[in-house]
Amino acid sequence: MIPKTFKEVIDLGDGREISIETGKLAKQAHGSVVVQSGKCMLLCTVVSNYKQSDVDFLPLTVDYREKFAAAGRYPGGFFKREARPSDGEVLTMRLVDRVLRPLFPKDYHAETQVMIQLMSHDDEVMPDAMAGLAASAAIQLSDFPFECAISEVRVGRVNGEFIINPSRAQLAESDIDMVIGASADSVMMVEGEMDEISEEEMTEAIKAAHEAIKVQCEAQIRLAEAFGKKPTREYEPEVEDAELEKKVYDLTYDKVYEVAKAGSSKHERSTAFDAIKEEVKGTFSEEDLEAFGDLISKYFYKAEKAAVRDLTLNEGLRLDGRKTTEIRPIWCETDYLPSVHGSSIFTRGETQALATVTLGTSREANQIDMPSYEGEETFYLHYNFPPFSTGEARPIRGTSRREVGHGNLAQRALKGMIPADCPYTVRVVSEILESNGSSSMATVCAGTMAIMDAGVKLKKPVSGIAMGLITDVETGKYAVLSDILGDEDHLGDMDFKVTGTADGITACQMDIKVKGLSYEILVKALHQARDGRLHILNHLTDTISEPREDVKDYAPKMVTTRIANEYIGALIGPGGKVIQELQKETGTTIVINEDPVTEEGIVEILGTGTEGINAVLAKIDSITFKPKVGESYKVKVIKMLDFGAVVEYLAAPGNEVLLHVSELAWERTENVSDVVNMGDEFEVKYFGIDSRTRKEKVSRKALLPKPEGFKERAPRNNDNKDRGSRDNRGRDNRNRDRKRD
Repeated sequence: MIPKTFKEVIDLGDGREISIETGKLAKQAHGSVVVQSGKCMLLCTVVSNYKQSDVDFLPLTVDYREKFAAAGRYPGGFFKREARPSDGEVLTMRLVDRVLRPLFPKDYHAETQVMIQLMSHDDEVMPDAMAGLAASAAIQLSDFPFECAISEVRVGRVNGEFIINPSRAQLAESDIDMVIGASADSVMMVEGEMDEISEEEMTEAIKAAHEAIKVQCEAQIRLAEAFGKKPTREYEPEVEDAELEKKVYDLTYDKVYEVAKAGSSKHERSTAFDAIKEEVKGTFSEEDLEAFGDLISKYFYKAEKAAVRDLTLNEGLRLDGRKTTEIRPIWCETDYLPSVHGSSIFTRGETQALATVTLGTSREANQIDMPSYEGEETFYLHYNFPPFSTGEARPIRGTSRREVGHGNLAQRALKGMIPADCPYTVRVVSEILESNGSSSMATVCAGTMAIMDAGVKLKKPVSGIAMGLITDVETGKYAVLSDILGDEDHLGDMDFKVTGTADGITACQMDIKVKGLSYEILVKALHQARDGRLHILNHLTDTISEPREDVKDYAPKMVTTRIANEYIGALIGPGGKVIQELQKETGTTIVINEDPVTEEGIVEILGTGTEGINAVLAKIDSITFKPKVGESYKVKVIKMLDFGAVVEYLAAPGNEVLLHVSELAWERTENVSDVVNMGDEFEVKYFGIDSRTRKEKVSRKALLPKPEGFKERAPRNNDNKDRGSRDNRGRDNRNRDRKRD
């Protein structure tokens, strides 16, 4: 029996549509939808166990995968099967997770999986922009306890006009690339990169995206109603004890408030809070602790959160004693590591990043191989967050999703400032050595200085800052916090990271934990962020004001040149013999790429010394040397012959030509050595290909003054002589034939 399907269509307003369909695929999942735009199709399924897990958090897994078959391609590598997720897929998972997670009840702890896969690819559609819509639509069809429908869209701007879910081609022309996640009444997540836009322009982009999201949320609700909205499932809630909560609050609030007000360091504060917690536990019997220990810890955390927030809202003070707009002390250093191409240290408060820069050829470009996009990055940034940075010892299990996300944010912040004509592939690595809030923004600052220290001509320096927010719905009070601590991130209502130059915003990442954040507060946060960003930028430029004039002595120098397509094979040589020997002899790295438009060969020469690079350039000149008719060139005699001298063009060693004895001088020359000898250098004139000999002709005498009264001998008529000889041979042959007969 053909299954009954339900479908809703979303009009994007410019002739494009997005459809949401259910009822045909994956019906054993608790919710499933197919989202389609053009030929791009995403399947999203959601499943949540009915039994609560024995953990105190929501074990939510968001998995996004792009199947190579969706684009009619095979996976790369030896094993033709999709393996671990790419960075691009991980970033999409994070975008979806960050919007979904806050909308589940805090006491819902059932294992939950959201699985999204690209089943069909369209070059004109970027699938990651529809992943949040797919996830929310599938959840709306389930019985999960989920607060409300959400969606995510990408917004671009071309020629001043905002575009919702632009194609990759449109995005290449856009000065904004932002993904916004929101419900119908609240913006919850913003992430993207920009070309130095203003705070007001960023706000307008968010508003445009939110209007489109409202339409998509309405479509999800209509689809769920048509399909048959399931009753929300019952689950076992967490045990609550109002009397115990009040007792813990009364015992701890004032003490926590005083510790928070003392403005101590992270470890001192943590030790003091732990002491208060142990003191509270000491007021309970062992039986009570065994029965209510988890609740006591939970209520202590609530009292701690209330005290810290009240301190900021009531007195304008923060955990480390700063005011709301104050930035932690900063110190910077460049050229710290003696053997790397560029390095810097950025320390702000108790957060420290050590950044290094490595310069390479296009061979070191980061290759991106996804079904939805193939390409390469000649600038990329890797972020590492070891456990010692927070004073912890925990298992190390490869690069985490968080590390991928933070590295991507810092990369987007800086990449627009790398000049388009930068000859190098630039890799930045940020090692977080200490962390107490905003290590990704420390990475941006350290990365800026390390890039300039490496001699890369950064257009403008970039700095970054993390902003926070504390609000009180009942009183209407709020406080925007500059340069937040780790605790302020956990206890606050917003984590808003902004990067930019002195002229505008280059990247942002925002997660909002409260409903209905007004645009008034958002604009205030953006302007306060700008003040803090410029303050930090001054520290960077005081440390290193301009990129170094050149790369360091031990860093590789890069020279790029172009050769005609016809010479590429000669430079490579049979089996790569020429280029391999040249690299070995000169100590350089040579990479040849073909320009897809002109088909010219783009030759990159990387070497630590100019001598080796110059030797390669000389060899290229030699291979590609083509003398012009009528031009004069300096040559050197490299071989003596009876009928002339073999000379080599000094401008192109290895390029030889015969200087015939008749072109040595105006006078008749019997012996070549009477005029030139081995090693002699002189000028010759190039006449091109001789019509008689079909060989290149050069002349020394053409550049010498003709002797007075000189008469050149007329050439013998060899043609008539040859014709007579042929006639005589013919007659002799005929006479011999008659005698035989």
